[in-house]
Amino acid sequence: MHGRRDSVQPNLPSYLSKRYGTTKFALLGTGLLVAMFLSGCRKNEENRLTPAQIHQFTRDLAAAASSAAPPGTAIKFRQGASNESSGNTGYLRIVLKNASSPDANRAAVAKLLQNLNSAATRDHLTQDPPMQTGDLLQVKLRRAGVPALEIEIVTRAAPASAAGAKNAAGASGNALLAIIIDDLGSDRAAAEAVFALGYPLTISVLPNHEHSGEIAAEARRRGIQVMLHLPMQSVANETPEAQELHPGMPAQEVAAVVEQFLQNVPEAVGVNNHQGSQATADAALMDELMPVLRDHHLFYVDSRTTAATVAYDTAEDFGVRAAFRNVPFLDDVAEVAAVRKQLGLALRGAREKGEAVAIGHPHAATLQALREVLPQAQAQGVRLVLASELAH
Repeated sequence: MHGRRDSVQPNLPSYLSKRYGTTKFALLGTGLLVAMFLSGCRKNEENRLTPAQIHQFTRDLAAAASSAAPPGTAIKFRQGASNESSGNTGYLRIVLKNASSPDANRAAVAKLLQNLNSAATRDHLTQDPPMQTGDLLQVKLRRAGVPALEIEIVTRAAPASAAGAKNAAGASGNALLAIIIDDLGSDRAAAEAVFALGYPLTISVLPNHEHSGEIAAEARRRGIQVMLHLPMQSVANETPEAQELHPGMPAQEVAAVVEQFLQNVPEAVGVNNHQGSQATADAALMDELMPVLRDHHLFYVDSRTTAATVAYDTAEDFGVRAAFRNVPFLDDVAEVAAVRKQLGLALRGAREKGEAVAIGHPHAATLQALREVLPQAQAQGVRLVLASELAH
């Protein structure tokens, strides 16, 4: 046994220290670390995807989806992070709207996935294990390990009929009516008059007005729901806000403007458009807006200032909870008798449709009519609710 040498390998730091000395070892170790770091940086730099590459991948996959999807399928895409991802990645959302049988829907999804997989293979993209949550299927693609594209496939049920909504309301004993009071932000007295009504109303606050922040904060303190009254470009000659969304706005600017508005009205839990007959009819702009609202977990109410609006449908396509005004504006004529008549139409609309969204403004005539009519709502079989309760 004597003379046998243990075969244990020397401890590397100890070995280096003995061979080169402590100072030399420290310098050598530092050099190795620096070299490894720089090598890693070069590798990350080589693997980083350019915006042009992301854009190309997204368009390729969108084209593949379009060629396989059933008629009526909404395909929405953009370059940039979705709410589930970060960094420079693409995002593709595919909404199957057909009201086919479950078997037909499964076959449609299978065909869609086959086409997407073929396109991904051509672009040298690999796929993470897909995730299924209810009717939502999420697929993430990578290029050389780097996140490249997130795909969401949704099978959306056919919209409930008016009769179905009415039956559902009837089962609960009441039709539902949400009343939104727009254009708050400049007049504290008008806001106080709305608060004093004592009903579950929703207020929509214009950003960057003199009292926007304090009115929103006071409303929240009193348990009144707050929305952001998001300025958007109109067709007519209404006086525009100093800053508003308009067609042609790049995605980054849309996100930045909305973010700034929300900082001014931080209590907002939802959004509806201020004016916006030009903006809400622009599909490209709505495609940029709705993912921003979804990222902030906000619902959207389409004020429907134009029959050409695509805002509500786009919100649904992007998975944003949404509703729309489905009875006439309350105070196009700001006289008590006229508003009282419009409120009567809103109550009747709620009973006929099962649920309704009405919009008015903090005019003295509107507030007086609300004082007179709202006490009768319950007796007429209509329950007042917050706007968020009708956003589906």
